[in-house]
Amino acid sequence: MYLSRFLSLHTLWVTVSSVMQHYPSVWGHYDVCKTQIYTEEGKVWDYMACQPEARDMIKYVKVTLDPPDITCGDPPETFCAMGNPYMCNNECDASTQELAHPPELMFDLEGRHPSTFWQSTTWKDYPKPLHVNITLSWNKTIELTDNIVITFESGRPDQMILEKSLDYGRTWQPYQYYATDCLDAFHMDPKSVRDLSQHTVLEIICTEEYSTGYMTNSKIIHFEIKDRFAFFAGPRLHNMASLYGQLDTTKKLRDFFTITDLRIRLLRPATGEIYVDEQHLARYFYAISDIRVYGRCKCNLHATGCKEENKRLLCECEHNTTGPDCGKCKKNYQGRPWSPGSYLPIPKGTANICIPSISSIGTNVCDNELLHCQNGGTCINNVRCQCPPAYTGILCEKLRCEREPGGCGGRSSAPGRAGAGPGPRLLLPPLLLLAALLAARPPRGC
Repeated sequence: MYLSRFLSLHTLWVTVSSVMQHYPSVWGHYDVCKTQIYTEEGKVWDYMACQPEARDMIKYVKVTLDPPDITCGDPPETFCAMGNPYMCNNECDASTQELAHPPELMFDLEGRHPSTFWQSTTWKDYPKPLHVNITLSWNKTIELTDNIVITFESGRPDQMILEKSLDYGRTWQPYQYYATDCLDAFHMDPKSVRDLSQHTVLEIICTEEYSTGYMTNSKIIHFEIKDRFAFFAGPRLHNMASLYGQLDTTKKLRDFFTITDLRIRLLRPATGEIYVDEQHLARYFYAISDIRVYGRCKCNLHATGCKEENKRLLCECEHNTTGPDCGKCKKNYQGRPWSPGSYLPIPKGTANICIPSISSIGTNVCDNELLHCQNGGTCINNVRCQCPPAYTGILCEKLRCEREPGGCGGRSSAPGRAGAGPGPRLLLPPLLLLAALLAARPPRGC
């Protein structure tokens, strides 16, 4: 009996493990910025590229509608049900909570029945186009890690464009076109993401896959992020190293998955027919019940944390960097030009940390971060190290006996340390040691 239970549990574990292996977490590496390691010279920091975890970015979004009075309910109006477009006794009334459909209902937690949704006014001004722009802004650079998913409570629109901005809404570029007839709507041949390849992954396409009319049971529109990842990482995203390598070396590819804002341009509501039924214009409107955007704060591989402060997302920068995206070196750490971290070499990448400026080290011979007094020395006001009797040097890094006639002469212990060998010596990075030596030299003319 116990054996059979064990085998059953083992089978379950193998099954679960197999499923988890087939669907790895996208971009699930680089979750540590530094770690302490032990070397012959003692304990030192080992720095590596790092990035925050992916999260639901809708929690931090600001939504704007244009025109601003496009939401239904002011004044109240009736509209037709999606399931029966000739049953037109549903009401939208902004002054009554149960009948109101404000924009925030695109992002609330679902689970209630019926589902909550934002809704536009009906197409009562036909033939004037019913155009709506829905802008999602983060005031932060975001790296997308999963598909963008929009769920419509109405039929999916006959014509729609998804756009992106990389400069906080100053300029816009199309991400994808959606239409029941791409050639007629946008003068583009219809394609799907499956028609793309590694070489054409950045191509902007028009798809008819998600615009199948008013009476369809399906409500969802996708912008496929993972399918584009799969061109480099394989169909189940097993070879993430290949994707990381491409993102690291191809700026256009990295920028393609990076945004500060998204804009949903609704250009024509679902009609389900060639001609609009002018006798029943209350059939035609837009309604969205859910928008999903998953990604991570872009921190240039210099942070694992991203916090919300004053309604704005900010990277919790490491590697001596600073700024909303860790895009520059901290004051006194500009010893070399700032550079983003690198995913390569796999798996730890390259941190490209900012190092102390020569001028800042010149004023600080020692400190408690990078320029520690070694071998038990004490830093006095950041200008000198007070060394134990057995040691000397700018940072107490040398045995005093090495400067005496005859050297240390094979001594087995340093003065004051009976029975012990010479204390540990830190091998300083050449730039830091040079800077410390320069700082200790008196200025010319003194």
